[in-house]
Amino acid sequence: MSVSHTPVFLPDETATAAFAAAFSDDLSAPLTVWLEGGLGAGKTTFTRSLLRALGFEGAVKSPTYAIVESYPLPRFTLHHFDLYRFSAPEEWEDAGLDDLTGGNTVCLIEWPQKGGNFTPPADLTLTLTHCANGRNAALSAQTENGQRSLEAWIKNLPAAK
Repeated sequence: MSVSHTPVFLPDETATAAFAAAFSDDLSAPLTVWLEGGLGAGKTTFTRSLLRALGFEGAVKSPTYAIVESYPLPRFTLHHFDLYRFSAPEEWEDAGLDDLTGGNTVCLIEWPQKGGNFTPPADLTLTLTHCANGRNAALSAQTENGQRSLEAWIKNLPAAK
């Protein structure tokens, strides 16, 4: 199953924050979201905006060196993974990252392909790509749970209201 939505143009950080806030309204665990896009595409900016919309007020760092940053929230724990520095997929297992998935968690995973078959499969994929004056955000659902989340996200987008 793969269901896609027409890409959304995000001209700036304010638009990215509104896009993330629309996702936060109905976000529920368990959910795995793959964040795809090149360096500087806005994956961490999206995550920071999502956490702000969920009420998190602390520092939101890129997990490039730590591999994962975890954020305990009232409704669930959000884990933000960045696998960019993996040199082999087995590093997922070696780091014990499976212990952080499933249950009452939302997992956002940057560079998921670097974890190979160890990376949990996506419910949703958000692909961010640079374009002339901003970025495009393309959404696709890979599971029924992802489809429900995608439908809720789309109905909450500012342009849909």
